[in-house]
Amino acid sequence: MRADVVLLCVWLAGGSWAQQRGHKLETYRQRTRRETSRTAGAEGPNAGSPMFKRSPDMTKSPMTKSEQLLRIDDHDFTMRPAFGGPPIPVGVDVQVESLDTISEVDMDFTMTLYLRHYWKDERLAFPSTNNQSMTFDSRLVKKIWVPDMFFVHSKRSFIHDTTTENVMLRVYPDGNVLYSLRVTVTAMCNMDLSRFPLDTQTCSLEIESYAYTDDDLMLYWKKGNESLDTDERISLSQFLIQKFHTTTKLAFYSSTGWYNRLYIHFTLRRHIFFFLLQTYFPATLMVMLSWVSFWIDRRAVPARVPLGITTVLTMSTIITGVNASMPRVSYIKAVDIYLWVSFVFVFLSVIEYAAVNYLSTVQERKERKLRERLPCTCEMGQPDDMVVDPQITGYGTMDFNMTGNYGMPENGGRPERILGQVALNPQTRPRANVNIWIDTHAIDKYSRVLFPGAYVLFNIIYWSIYS
Repeated sequence: MRADVVLLCVWLAGGSWAQQRGHKLETYRQRTRRETSRTAGAEGPNAGSPMFKRSPDMTKSPMTKSEQLLRIDDHDFTMRPAFGGPPIPVGVDVQVESLDTISEVDMDFTMTLYLRHYWKDERLAFPSTNNQSMTFDSRLVKKIWVPDMFFVHSKRSFIHDTTTENVMLRVYPDGNVLYSLRVTVTAMCNMDLSRFPLDTQTCSLEIESYAYTDDDLMLYWKKGNESLDTDERISLSQFLIQKFHTTTKLAFYSSTGWYNRLYIHFTLRRHIFFFLLQTYFPATLMVMLSWVSFWIDRRAVPARVPLGITTVLTMSTIITGVNASMPRVSYIKAVDIYLWVSFVFVFLSVIEYAAVNYLSTVQERKERKLRERLPCTCEMGQPDDMVVDPQITGYGTMDFNMTGNYGMPENGGRPERILGQVALNPQTRPRANVNIWIDTHAIDKYSRVLFPGAYVLFNIIYWSIYS
């Protein structure tokens, strides 16, 4: 009895579940039929409307992969286009974005540019109804053939990769290809610094194929000299960019052959004002400061000696500072000539005082011996006892004081050139003639004119040659 009750309950529960499942399934089928009929009704009347018409251009179809459209797997892109035939022409144009640094010490320059290549590869041709090109990034570049350009005499170079690698590939339906990349390169620039800092430098960036000779690849500027474009905002702190221009030459390597090489030449003229303030003006002022000692009394040794030593040491510091920022070249630069000539003038002013001091010491020694040979001054009480022959000296009576200073003027200065003949009183002693030669300030007097005149003449010659 209990078993019959259990079977009845199970049968009733199973029937209820099946009924519910069948109802849900019927509801889902009805909903699906309504959505299908709605979609068909929307597409049916408006099938010819441009809004709902798909473009037949396969280049814009998301269902077709670019590799399949370009048939990359059907060709061997390790070989150049038209291999075995005439050389493939590759046009190049460059847009210079910035000219960053010019280094005299390393003799190089750094330039950022957009390098673009143009060539035709029929293997990349694809069908298109509206003749629209396709643009790709660096991922496709690794799968096809591109020219293997490099920068001759470059020290460092890299392709920018922020935020992604700055490479662009554009393929046209007829197989023409544009390949562009943004590069920063540091290359050599052989500078002639013999006229530094009044120099003008010409640097070159050279582009060449690494593997393909002129039998396989013909490299040329796409639009001649107009292939080089520069940003008008390019400026340098020490140089003025005068001009950019392009040339093309053949380069020969004994082991591989002839290659087409493209040149980007740019001419730079150095700004002189910075060096006038930092080098030329300080050196000139030091030379002029050394001339001050010519107007200082020769007996003021503590004033003249430190002045000369200070100017010499300052000139040495200026020369050392300039050479520290320059390459160690084996020839003389224009700035070296100016600084070393200025150093010689400063050094000669010190030598001039040494000569004046020595001659003054010799003269004082002679005067002291002369006073020792004269009789006792107690017997020469009156100044009239001693006279000077005016025909020899050009002076009248010369007074001699009791201290032995001969012919000192009232203002305390010493006469620069005096030749005297002293006559003693014949009543006391027979007449004696004594010649006195005094020449203490003649060198200083001539130096006040010769030193500035010679330095001005040097500046006239220097600036007329190097300007």
